[in-house]
Amino acid sequence: MTAMTAVLFRNGLVLTMDDAHTVLPGADVLVVDERVAEVGVGLTAPPGAVEIDATGGIVMPGMIDTHRHLWQTAMRGYGADWTLTQYFVWYYLESGRHFRPEDIYAGNVLGALEALDAGVTTTVDWSHGLQTPQHADAAADALESVPGRFVLAYGNIQQGPWEWATSPEFRDFVSRRVGGNDLLGFQMAFDVTGDPAFPERAAFEVARDLGVPVTTHAGVWGATNDDGIRLMHEHGFMTPSTVYVHAATLTHDSYQRIAATGGSVSVSTESEQSAGQGYPPTWQLRDHGIPVSLSMDTSVWWSGDLFSAMRATLGADRSREHLQAHDRAETVTHVHLRAEQVVDWATRGGSRALGLDSVVGSLQPGRKADVVLLKNDDSPVMFPILNPYGHVAFQAQRGDVHTVLVNGRIVKRDHKLVGADLAKARRDVERTVEHLIATMGPEAWARGMNPDIPATKVLDNPYTYTEWTNA
Repeated sequence: MTAMTAVLFRNGLVLTMDDAHTVLPGADVLVVDERVAEVGVGLTAPPGAVEIDATGGIVMPGMIDTHRHLWQTAMRGYGADWTLTQYFVWYYLESGRHFRPEDIYAGNVLGALEALDAGVTTTVDWSHGLQTPQHADAAADALESVPGRFVLAYGNIQQGPWEWATSPEFRDFVSRRVGGNDLLGFQMAFDVTGDPAFPERAAFEVARDLGVPVTTHAGVWGATNDDGIRLMHEHGFMTPSTVYVHAATLTHDSYQRIAATGGSVSVSTESEQSAGQGYPPTWQLRDHGIPVSLSMDTSVWWSGDLFSAMRATLGADRSREHLQAHDRAETVTHVHLRAEQVVDWATRGGSRALGLDSVVGSLQPGRKADVVLLKNDDSPVMFPILNPYGHVAFQAQRGDVHTVLVNGRIVKRDHKLVGADLAKARRDVERTVEHLIATMGPEAWARGMNPDIPATKVLDNPYTYTEWTNA
């Protein structure tokens, strides 16, 4: 019989994220083994409990990212100036096939550690680089080597989903690797192009047969559109467990179909703003009553944390609301999207989307203990905490993540990951970068990172009171 383990967060500002969004100042959170045992004031610590002083900090559920391409983390920042077209060309058509199983492993480990470091305790690995069963095993091995909660969303951009999903190798992988580990969930990840022949039907049928949720990039400008949603709906493949990523360029009809079938949308605001999938659709989702979760997409471009996602989402939604009002010669006196709502999307929104709402996403007795303490006594940004939701969404950042628990296990404490072999992760990623440069050639590598800058013309300005000539 194993001994009981206990962790007590003492005297923090607790955001429970329960149904009532209860906020408890000066409160404690007691974790026993894998679960939250009690939440309240003046709790008694069991013998041998690890006590963590949360004074001056915020205790909240671990954040949940519902769409992140972890295998691309080895390319961190490489595509900072890409458009979505350049991303597609680089990964789908030219260089994505150069990734070996060991490169998938390296990117997944680094990305998984990056997520934990930022207080993201559950991450969907939208793993569409799984060209072979060896690549898939490498992805799963990497996720199981990191003490976080993950969902492996299996995909392969080098084949149609009707090919890889119906292969004996895929079935074998599922039988070998899926189930038996409550820290590693499973989805199928593929997109629907809108082809009237609906070749993706075969993949949906496999997902239905296996009882596996589907996650799909929907409403992406120039790639996936309303035809894909219509085909999914007409053939009965839109379910409450389906996660639609981006969903930024859909019509009223498509949003109604998603709402009617109970699906949810994963919004990646930094991605949608920068790459061009479409304007972040939170305003449309609110209008149609569609549940929302948040995601950061890929470290090839963007921030690997949900603080940035919350901040960007609030900014994009409010910016659009102000611009529309200004076009009507009006002003906005009360914003619709609130900080409290995006904090919910970053926690409960993710747990609902993944069918884990009775498991994680809130600090309630009986829930699995995925807990984050935001506290940084050395930072002038962490006081005063007046509006806790506003503080999480607008003020806090990765460096303020003091302690992280996953399944009751301390994986980060005093601002440092526990037991993480960062030196090995660095070496593995360096080998991936060396391999890609050698395979592509230094010139192609440099060219991929530095796309051409479009020509611009400065408009003549008649209000410039200096000597000037109109060329």
